[in-house]
Amino acid sequence: NYKGLIEELLAAEDGEFAVKLQARFVGGYEPPRPVAEAAGSAAAAAEESRDGGRSQMAAGRRGGSAAAKSSAKARLKALQLRPDFTFDTFVVGDDNNKVSVAAAKAVASDPGKSYNPFFLYGGTGLGKTHLLQAIAHEVIQKRAKSKIEYLTSEEFFNLYIDGVRYNTLTKFRRHFRSLDLLLIDDVQFFQGKVATITEFFHTFNSLHNGHKQIVLAADHTPQEIGLEDRMVSRFDWGLSAEILPPELETRVAILKKKQEIQSVKLGDDILFLIASRIRSNVRTLESALTILTMNIAALGGTMTIERAKEVLKDKVERPAGRILTIDMIQKETGEYFDVKVSDILGIRRPQNIAKARMVAMFLARELSDFSYPVIGKAFNRNHATIIHAFETIRAKMNHDEVLRGIIAALTKRLKAP
Repeated sequence: NYKGLIEELLAAEDGEFAVKLQARFVGGYEPPRPVAEAAGSAAAAAEESRDGGRSQMAAGRRGGSAAAKSSAKARLKALQLRPDFTFDTFVVGDDNNKVSVAAAKAVASDPGKSYNPFFLYGGTGLGKTHLLQAIAHEVIQKRAKSKIEYLTSEEFFNLYIDGVRYNTLTKFRRHFRSLDLLLIDDVQFFQGKVATITEFFHTFNSLHNGHKQIVLAADHTPQEIGLEDRMVSRFDWGLSAEILPPELETRVAILKKKQEIQSVKLGDDILFLIASRIRSNVRTLESALTILTMNIAALGGTMTIERAKEVLKDKVERPAGRILTIDMIQKETGEYFDVKVSDILGIRRPQNIAKARMVAMFLARELSDFSYPVIGKAFNRNHATIIHAFETIRAKMNHDEVLRGIIAALTKRLKAP
Protein backbone atom coordinates (compact mmCIF):
# COMPACT_ATOMS: atom_id res chain seq x y z
CA ASN A 1 0.00 0.00 0.00
CA TYR A 2 2.76 2.46 0.87
CA LYS A 3 4.53 1.52 -2.34
CA GLY A 4 1.42 2.42 -4.34
CA LEU A 5 1.13 5.79 -2.63
CA ILE A 6 4.76 6.65 -3.27
CA GLU A 7 4.36 5.66 -6.90
CA GLU A 8 1.47 8.13 -7.13
CA LEU A 9 3.72 10.91 -5.86
CA LEU A 10 6.35 10.00 -8.46
CA ALA A 11 3.84 9.62 -11.29
CA ALA A 12 4.54 13.12 -12.60
CA GLU A 13 8.24 12.38 -13.01
CA ASP A 14 9.68 11.27 -16.34
CA GLY A 15 11.63 8.04 -16.71
CA GLU A 16 11.51 4.72 -14.93
CA PHE A 17 11.91 4.21 -11.21
CA ALA A 18 11.65 1.52 -8.59
CA VAL A 19 10.47 1.83 -4.99
CA LYS A 20 12.10 -0.06 -2.16
CA LEU A 21 11.00 0.55 1.41
CA GLN A 22 12.94 -0.05 4.60
CA ALA A 23 11.68 0.73 8.11
CA ARG A 24 13.23 0.72 11.53
CA PHE A 25 12.15 1.96 14.94
CA VAL A 26 13.90 5.02 16.30
CA GLY A 27 13.97 6.52 19.77
CA GLY A 28 10.74 8.13 20.89
CA TYR A 29 8.62 6.52 18.18
CA GLU A 30 5.27 5.07 19.23
CA PRO A 31 3.47 2.77 16.80
CA PRO A 32 -0.16 3.76 16.05
CA ARG A 33 -2.61 2.50 18.64
CA PRO A 34 -4.77 -0.48 17.71
CA VAL A 35 -7.91 0.53 15.85
CA ALA A 36 -10.25 -0.46 18.67
CA GLU A 37 -8.31 1.57 21.24
CA ALA A 38 -7.84 4.59 18.99
CA ALA A 39 -11.48 4.66 17.96
CA GLY A 40 -12.81 4.35 21.50
CA SER A 41 -16.43 3.51 20.88
CA ALA A 42 -15.92 1.82 17.51
CA ALA A 43 -18.03 -1.20 18.42
CA ALA A 44 -20.96 0.97 19.49
CA ALA A 45 -20.66 3.05 16.33
CA ALA A 46 -20.59 -0.04 14.14
CA GLU A 47 -23.77 -1.27 15.82
CA GLU A 48 -25.34 2.10 15.20
CA SER A 49 -24.25 1.85 11.57
CA ARG A 50 -26.13 -1.44 11.17
CA ASP A 51 -29.25 0.38 12.38
CA GLY A 52 -28.97 2.86 9.56
CA GLY A 53 -26.70 5.51 11.13
CA ARG A 54 -23.24 6.54 10.06
CA SER A 55 -20.27 4.32 10.80
CA GLN A 56 -17.58 5.34 13.28
CA MET A 57 -15.27 6.18 10.40
CA ALA A 58 -17.55 8.84 8.98
CA ALA A 59 -18.55 10.13 12.40
CA GLY A 60 -14.89 10.45 13.37
CA ARG A 61 -14.16 12.45 10.25
CA ARG A 62 -17.01 14.90 10.72
CA GLY A 63 -17.49 14.82 14.48
CA GLY A 64 -20.86 13.00 14.38
CA SER A 65 -22.42 11.93 17.67
CA ALA A 66 -23.54 8.29 17.95
CA ALA A 67 -26.32 9.27 20.33
CA ALA A 68 -27.79 11.76 17.86
CA LYS A 69 -27.80 9.57 14.76
CA SER A 70 -31.28 8.18 15.38
CA SER A 71 -32.92 11.28 13.88
CA ALA A 72 -32.86 12.34 10.23
CA LYS A 73 -31.75 15.83 11.26
CA ALA A 74 -28.67 14.46 13.00
CA ARG A 75 -27.84 12.32 9.97
CA LEU A 76 -28.00 15.36 7.70
CA LYS A 77 -25.60 17.15 9.98
CA ALA A 78 -23.25 14.17 10.16
CA LEU A 79 -23.18 13.99 6.37
CA GLN A 80 -22.52 17.73 6.20
CA LEU A 81 -25.50 18.29 3.93
CA ARG A 82 -26.73 21.84 3.48
CA PRO A 83 -30.36 22.01 4.61
CA ASP A 84 -31.26 24.24 1.65
CA PHE A 85 -29.80 21.90 -0.98
CA THR A 86 -33.03 20.00 -1.73
CA PHE A 87 -35.06 19.35 -4.87
CA ASP A 88 -37.59 21.96 -3.74
CA THR A 89 -34.98 24.72 -3.81
CA PHE A 90 -33.38 23.73 -7.13
CA VAL A 91 -34.79 26.03 -9.81
CA VAL A 92 -35.10 24.13 -13.09
CA GLY A 93 -36.71 26.85 -15.21
CA ASP A 94 -35.79 26.35 -18.88
CA ASP A 95 -35.31 23.04 -20.67
CA ASN A 96 -31.53 23.01 -20.16
CA ASN A 97 -31.51 20.92 -16.99
CA LYS A 98 -34.91 19.21 -16.93
CA VAL A 99 -33.42 15.84 -17.91
CA SER A 100 -30.69 16.05 -15.27
CA VAL A 101 -33.13 16.96 -12.50
CA ALA A 102 -35.66 14.32 -13.56
CA ALA A 103 -32.93 11.66 -13.57
CA ALA A 104 -31.71 12.78 -10.13
CA LYS A 105 -35.24 12.49 -8.74
CA ALA A 106 -35.62 9.01 -10.27
CA VAL A 107 -32.36 7.93 -8.60
CA ALA A 108 -33.53 9.27 -5.24
CA SER A 109 -36.90 7.58 -5.62
CA ASP A 110 -35.54 4.13 -6.45
CA PRO A 111 -31.80 3.89 -5.62
CA GLY A 112 -29.84 1.21 -7.44
CA LYS A 113 -32.55 0.61 -10.00
CA SER A 114 -33.11 3.58 -12.31
CA TYR A 115 -29.67 4.83 -13.35
CA ASN A 116 -26.63 3.24 -11.80
CA PRO A 117 -24.16 4.85 -11.76
CA PHE A 118 -25.56 8.35 -12.19
CA PHE A 119 -22.85 10.75 -13.42
CA LEU A 120 -23.44 14.52 -13.32
CA TYR A 121 -21.04 16.87 -15.08
CA GLY A 122 -20.88 20.57 -15.82
CA GLY A 123 -19.01 23.78 -15.11
CA THR A 124 -18.23 25.23 -11.71
CA GLY A 125 -21.11 26.66 -9.71
CA LEU A 126 -23.98 25.29 -11.82
CA GLY A 127 -25.63 23.06 -9.21
CA LYS A 128 -23.96 19.64 -9.32
CA THR A 129 -23.33 19.63 -5.57
CA HIS A 130 -26.88 20.86 -4.99
CA LEU A 131 -28.34 17.88 -6.88
CA LEU A 132 -26.04 15.37 -5.18
CA GLN A 133 -27.11 16.61 -1.78
CA ALA A 134 -30.76 16.74 -2.86
CA ILE A 135 -30.57 13.03 -3.68
CA ALA A 136 -29.11 12.33 -0.24
CA HIS A 137 -31.83 14.42 1.44
CA GLU A 138 -34.57 12.55 -0.38
CA VAL A 139 -33.20 9.09 0.39
CA ILE A 140 -32.74 9.93 4.07
CA GLN A 141 -36.34 11.11 4.31
CA LYS A 142 -37.83 8.11 2.50
CA ARG A 143 -35.43 5.34 3.54
CA ALA A 144 -34.43 6.11 7.10
CA LYS A 145 -32.28 3.01 7.56
CA SER A 146 -30.27 3.39 4.38
CA LYS A 147 -26.51 3.65 4.83
CA ILE A 148 -25.34 6.74 2.99
CA GLU A 149 -21.99 8.39 2.41
CA TYR A 150 -21.58 11.79 0.77
CA LEU A 151 -18.05 13.12 0.34
CA THR A 152 -15.60 14.64 -2.11
CA SER A 153 -12.92 12.69 -3.95
CA GLU A 154 -10.33 14.43 -1.76
CA GLU A 155 -12.04 13.15 1.39
CA PHE A 156 -12.15 9.63 -0.06
CA PHE A 157 -8.44 9.91 -0.84
CA ASN A 158 -7.62 11.13 2.68
CA LEU A 159 -9.62 8.33 4.29
CA TYR A 160 -7.79 5.82 2.12
CA ILE A 161 -4.45 7.32 3.15
CA ASP A 162 -5.48 7.04 6.80
CA GLY A 163 -6.46 3.40 6.20
CA VAL A 164 -2.98 2.69 4.89
CA ARG A 165 -1.24 4.72 7.56
CA TYR A 166 -3.05 3.20 10.54
CA ASN A 167 -3.56 -0.28 9.09
CA THR A 168 -7.35 0.14 9.02
CA LEU A 169 -8.01 -0.65 5.36
CA THR A 170 -10.26 -3.54 6.35
CA LYS A 171 -12.51 -1.12 8.27
CA PHE A 172 -12.36 1.36 5.36
CA ARG A 173 -13.44 -1.28 2.87
CA ARG A 174 -16.14 -2.71 5.13
CA HIS A 175 -17.62 0.75 5.53
CA PHE A 176 -17.68 1.82 1.89
CA ARG A 177 -18.67 -1.56 0.45
CA SER A 178 -21.65 -1.92 2.78
CA LEU A 179 -23.30 1.36 1.76
CA ASP A 180 -26.70 1.63 0.13
CA LEU A 181 -25.88 4.98 -1.48
CA LEU A 182 -22.45 6.45 -2.26
CA LEU A 183 -22.20 10.04 -3.55
CA ILE A 184 -18.79 11.44 -4.52
CA ASP A 185 -18.27 15.01 -5.70
CA ASP A 186 -15.38 16.32 -7.85
CA VAL A 187 -14.22 12.90 -9.06
CA GLN A 188 -11.95 14.63 -11.59
CA PHE A 189 -9.44 14.99 -8.74
CA PHE A 190 -8.96 11.21 -8.69
CA GLN A 191 -6.75 11.59 -11.76
CA GLY A 192 -3.14 10.61 -11.16
CA LYS A 193 -3.91 8.85 -7.86
CA VAL A 194 -3.33 5.30 -9.09
CA ALA A 195 -3.69 3.41 -5.82
CA THR A 196 -6.76 5.41 -4.81
CA ILE A 197 -8.41 4.82 -8.19
CA THR A 198 -7.74 1.09 -7.84
CA GLU A 199 -9.39 1.11 -4.41
CA PHE A 200 -12.37 3.06 -5.75
CA PHE A 201 -12.59 0.69 -8.72
CA HIS A 202 -13.08 -2.30 -6.41
CA THR A 203 -15.49 -0.33 -4.20
CA PHE A 204 -17.48 0.61 -7.29
CA ASN A 205 -17.66 -3.00 -8.46
CA SER A 206 -18.74 -4.24 -5.03
CA LEU A 207 -21.55 -1.69 -4.74
CA HIS A 208 -22.73 -2.07 -8.32
CA ASN A 209 -22.81 -5.86 -8.09
CA GLY A 210 -24.90 -5.49 -4.94
CA HIS A 211 -27.35 -3.17 -6.76
CA LYS A 212 -26.38 -0.25 -4.51
CA GLN A 213 -26.62 3.26 -5.92
CA ILE A 214 -23.53 5.25 -6.97
CA VAL A 215 -23.78 8.97 -7.79
CA LEU A 216 -20.77 10.93 -9.07
CA ALA A 217 -20.11 14.52 -10.14
CA ALA A 218 -17.27 16.13 -12.10
CA ASP A 219 -16.53 19.23 -14.14
CA HIS A 220 -16.23 17.32 -17.42
CA THR A 221 -17.64 14.20 -19.06
CA PRO A 222 -16.36 10.78 -17.93
CA GLN A 223 -14.23 10.58 -21.07
CA GLU A 224 -12.56 13.96 -20.39
CA ILE A 225 -11.52 13.73 -16.73
CA GLY A 226 -8.42 11.65 -17.33
CA LEU A 227 -9.29 8.41 -15.52
CA GLU A 228 -8.29 5.01 -16.85
CA ASP A 229 -10.48 3.33 -19.47
CA ARG A 230 -11.76 0.53 -17.21
CA MET A 231 -13.17 3.16 -14.84
CA VAL A 232 -14.70 5.29 -17.60
CA SER A 233 -16.35 2.23 -19.16
CA ARG A 234 -18.12 1.55 -15.86
CA PHE A 235 -19.46 5.08 -15.73
CA ASP A 236 -21.09 4.31 -19.08
CA TRP A 237 -23.13 1.51 -17.47
CA GLY A 238 -25.54 4.11 -16.13
CA LEU A 239 -26.52 7.62 -17.17
CA SER A 240 -24.39 10.71 -17.67
CA ALA A 241 -26.25 14.02 -17.53
CA GLU A 242 -24.95 17.54 -18.07
CA ILE A 243 -25.78 20.58 -15.96
CA LEU A 244 -25.89 23.61 -18.26
CA PRO A 245 -25.78 27.34 -17.46
CA PRO A 246 -29.31 28.69 -16.88
CA GLU A 247 -31.00 31.10 -19.28
CA LEU A 248 -31.75 34.70 -18.24
CA GLU A 249 -35.32 33.99 -17.04
CA THR A 250 -34.09 31.06 -14.95
CA ARG A 251 -31.32 33.17 -13.42
CA VAL A 252 -33.91 35.74 -12.34
CA ALA A 253 -36.06 32.92 -10.90
CA ILE A 254 -33.05 31.62 -8.95
CA LEU A 255 -32.50 35.04 -7.43
CA LYS A 256 -36.17 35.37 -6.48
CA LYS A 257 -36.07 31.94 -4.87
CA LYS A 258 -32.98 32.96 -2.92
CA GLN A 259 -34.71 36.15 -1.76
CA GLU A 260 -37.53 34.18 -0.15
CA ILE A 261 -35.30 33.42 2.83
CA GLN A 262 -33.72 36.90 3.04
CA SER A 263 -35.07 39.79 5.04
CA VAL A 264 -33.83 42.44 2.61
CA LYS A 265 -35.72 42.42 -0.70
CA LEU A 266 -34.44 43.90 -3.95
CA GLY A 267 -36.53 45.16 -6.83
CA ASP A 268 -37.03 43.19 -10.03
CA ASP A 269 -34.91 45.71 -11.92
CA ILE A 270 -31.94 44.97 -9.62
CA LEU A 271 -32.46 41.20 -9.95
CA PHE A 272 -32.57 41.57 -13.74
CA LEU A 273 -29.32 43.57 -13.64
CA ILE A 274 -27.58 40.81 -11.65
CA ALA A 275 -28.92 38.07 -13.92
CA SER A 276 -27.90 39.91 -17.10
CA ARG A 277 -24.36 40.51 -15.87
CA ILE A 278 -23.61 37.06 -14.42
CA ARG A 279 -24.48 34.35 -16.89
CA SER A 280 -22.48 31.17 -16.32
CA ASN A 281 -22.15 30.57 -12.57
CA VAL A 282 -25.09 30.20 -10.19
CA ARG A 283 -22.79 30.40 -7.18
CA THR A 284 -21.48 33.80 -8.33
CA LEU A 285 -25.05 34.86 -9.10
CA GLU A 286 -26.16 34.15 -5.53
CA SER A 287 -22.99 35.74 -4.18
CA ALA A 288 -23.81 38.98 -6.00
CA LEU A 289 -27.27 39.02 -4.44
CA THR A 290 -25.76 38.53 -0.98
CA ILE A 291 -23.27 41.36 -1.56
CA LEU A 292 -26.07 43.80 -2.45
CA THR A 293 -28.26 42.84 0.51
CA MET A 294 -25.30 43.15 2.88
CA ASN A 295 -24.50 46.55 1.39
CA ILE A 296 -28.02 47.77 2.24
CA ALA A 297 -27.90 46.21 5.71
CA ALA A 298 -24.58 47.90 6.46
CA LEU A 299 -25.09 51.32 4.84
CA GLY A 300 -28.87 51.65 4.64
CA GLY A 301 -30.72 53.49 1.91
CA THR A 302 -32.30 52.13 -1.26
CA MET A 303 -30.57 49.94 -3.80
CA THR A 304 -30.67 51.73 -7.15
CA ILE A 305 -29.38 50.56 -10.51
CA GLU A 306 -26.43 52.96 -10.31
CA ARG A 307 -25.53 51.84 -6.80
CA ALA A 308 -25.82 48.16 -7.75
CA LYS A 309 -23.55 48.67 -10.77
CA GLU A 310 -20.92 50.31 -8.59
CA VAL A 311 -21.07 47.60 -5.90
CA LEU A 312 -20.93 44.79 -8.48
CA LYS A 313 -18.32 46.31 -10.80
CA ASP A 314 -15.88 43.45 -10.03
CA LYS A 315 -18.55 40.77 -10.56
CA VAL A 316 -19.32 41.51 -14.20
CA GLU A 317 -18.61 38.63 -16.57
CA ARG A 318 -16.88 39.56 -19.78
CA PRO A 319 -18.47 38.40 -23.04
CA ALA A 320 -17.27 34.92 -23.81
CA GLY A 321 -15.28 34.31 -26.97
CA ARG A 322 -15.50 31.16 -29.03
CA ILE A 323 -15.13 27.85 -27.27
CA LEU A 324 -11.60 26.59 -27.78
CA THR A 325 -10.78 22.97 -28.47
CA ILE A 326 -7.35 21.38 -28.33
CA ASP A 327 -7.55 20.72 -32.08
CA MET A 328 -8.08 24.44 -32.73
CA ILE A 329 -5.08 25.35 -30.57
CA GLN A 330 -2.87 22.79 -32.32
CA LYS A 331 -3.92 24.02 -35.77
CA GLU A 332 -3.47 27.72 -34.95
CA THR A 333 -0.07 27.12 -33.37
CA GLY A 334 1.06 25.02 -36.31
CA GLU A 335 0.09 27.76 -38.76
CA TYR A 336 1.90 30.38 -36.70
CA PHE A 337 5.15 28.38 -36.64
CA ASP A 338 4.62 26.99 -40.18
CA VAL A 339 4.65 23.46 -38.77
CA LYS A 340 2.24 20.62 -39.61
CA VAL A 341 -0.10 19.44 -36.85
CA SER A 342 1.10 15.90 -37.57
CA ASP A 343 4.63 17.02 -36.66
CA ILE A 344 3.38 18.60 -33.42
CA LEU A 345 1.76 15.28 -32.53
CA GLY A 346 4.70 13.23 -33.74
CA ILE A 347 8.06 12.32 -32.20
CA ARG A 348 10.43 14.45 -34.30
CA ARG A 349 12.38 16.97 -32.21
CA PRO A 350 13.92 19.64 -34.49
CA GLN A 351 14.02 22.94 -32.64
CA ASN A 352 11.19 24.61 -34.57
CA ILE A 353 8.86 21.62 -34.09
CA ALA A 354 9.77 21.14 -30.42
CA LYS A 355 9.10 24.82 -29.70
CA ALA A 356 5.76 24.79 -31.51
CA ARG A 357 4.79 21.62 -29.64
CA MET A 358 5.59 23.07 -26.21
CA VAL A 359 3.81 26.34 -26.98
CA ALA A 360 0.71 24.44 -28.12
CA MET A 361 0.78 22.35 -24.94
CA PHE A 362 1.09 25.50 -22.84
CA LEU A 363 -1.82 27.21 -24.61
CA ALA A 364 -3.98 24.09 -24.37
CA ARG A 365 -3.63 24.22 -20.60
CA GLU A 366 -3.67 28.01 -20.24
CA LEU A 367 -6.69 28.75 -22.43
CA SER A 368 -8.92 25.74 -21.75
CA ASP A 369 -10.40 23.82 -18.83
CA PHE A 370 -9.02 20.48 -20.03
CA SER A 371 -7.03 18.44 -17.52
CA TYR A 372 -3.38 17.45 -18.01
CA PRO A 373 -4.24 13.80 -18.85
CA VAL A 374 -6.81 14.86 -21.45
CA ILE A 375 -4.35 17.28 -23.07
CA GLY A 376 -1.67 14.59 -22.94
CA LYS A 377 -3.88 12.16 -24.82
CA ALA A 378 -4.59 14.82 -27.47
CA PHE A 379 -0.82 15.27 -27.99
CA ASN A 380 -0.02 11.52 -27.81
CA ARG A 381 1.93 12.13 -24.58
CA ASN A 382 1.48 11.40 -20.90
CA HIS A 383 0.29 14.09 -18.51
CA ALA A 384 3.78 14.51 -17.02
CA THR A 385 5.08 15.78 -20.38
CA ILE A 386 2.30 18.37 -20.54
CA ILE A 387 3.08 19.55 -17.00
CA HIS A 388 6.77 19.87 -17.94
CA ALA A 389 5.97 21.85 -21.10
CA PHE A 390 3.59 24.17 -19.26
CA GLU A 391 6.04 24.90 -16.45
CA THR A 392 8.96 25.36 -18.89
CA ILE A 393 7.14 27.89 -21.09
CA ARG A 394 5.77 29.76 -18.10
CA ALA A 395 9.27 30.04 -16.58
CA LYS A 396 10.84 31.19 -19.87
CA MET A 397 8.22 33.89 -20.33
CA ASN A 398 9.59 35.67 -17.27
CA HIS A 399 12.77 36.64 -19.13
CA ASP A 400 12.10 35.92 -22.83
CA GLU A 401 10.35 38.91 -24.38
CA VAL A 402 10.10 37.23 -27.81
CA LEU A 403 8.33 34.21 -26.31
CA ARG A 404 5.92 36.50 -24.44
CA GLY A 405 5.10 38.15 -27.74
CA ILE A 406 4.45 34.80 -29.42
CA ILE A 407 2.12 33.70 -26.62
CA ALA A 408 0.30 37.04 -26.69
CA ALA A 409 -0.15 36.92 -30.47
CA LEU A 410 -1.45 33.34 -30.46
CA THR A 411 -3.75 34.07 -27.52
CA LYS A 412 -5.23 37.04 -29.39
CA ARG A 413 -5.78 34.94 -32.52
CA LEU A 414 -7.35 32.08 -30.59
CA LYS A 415 -9.69 34.34 -28.62
CA ALA A 416 -10.82 36.31 -31.65
CA PRO A 417 -14.53 35.84 -32.49
